[in-house]
Amino acid sequence: MKLQRLLSLTRQALDTYQMIEDGDVIAVGVSGGKDSLALLYALSHLRRFYPKKYDLCAITVDLGLGNMDLEPIKDICRGFDIPYAIIPTEIGKVLFDIRKESNPCSLCAKMRKGALNEKAKELGCNKIAYAHHRDDVIETALMSLFYEGRFYAFSPYTYLDRMDLSVIRPLLFVTEADVIGFQNKYSLPVCKNPCPMDGNTKRQYIKDLIRELQKDNPHLKDCLFHAVTTGNITGWPAPLK
Repeated sequence: MKLQRLLSLTRQALDTYQMIEDGDVIAVGVSGGKDSLALLYALSHLRRFYPKKYDLCAITVDLGLGNMDLEPIKDICRGFDIPYAIIPTEIGKVLFDIRKESNPCSLCAKMRKGALNEKAKELGCNKIAYAHHRDDVIETALMSLFYEGRFYAFSPYTYLDRMDLSVIRPLLFVTEADVIGFQNKYSLPVCKNPCPMDGNTKRQYIKDLIRELQKDNPHLKDCLFHAVTTGNITGWPAPLK
């Protein structure tokens, strides 16, 4: 996928759900994976011509699970003139050594978000951008249906009143295949995920299930995304006018 297409799809999401206002200071959560790096590229390039002016910073929450080479991300941020902060934590130690969690993903996400939110406030940000893409929306809805007995997906725009922060998801209309194509074309310096649960989660199970179901119905993802964005699903707003 070319940069122009990534920018077009990102702007479509920003405009559809009015995610950005003049004067926003947006923290981009950078895990080191392909999705967050693609988001960093998109928002960095868009701010050059987007009609509403905004500033960016990048934040990585280091879980303390092992050595992550973040130097290439530092180089990218320097090239984009984006301040970059790394938050050292012992989240990995808490989850795997102290609590010995067998299903740590939910607690890990909560702890990571807490650390990210606090740093974003410290840096003067009023919004945080997550790199959830179209496939994440679909998978979250099915995970909710299968494991919680409800049809729910995270919202494109969420206000966290306790933190006085807003969460936006600008890659909403970008597929995972698009991100992979962008990663390959622009040689994104993806950091290997050091988490021992990587590839062995409920989300991975749902991802694999969707892949199997698509063999009989190639339009399955389109149908599921349409159901989320146009149906009466918990958590999902109507497009703003």
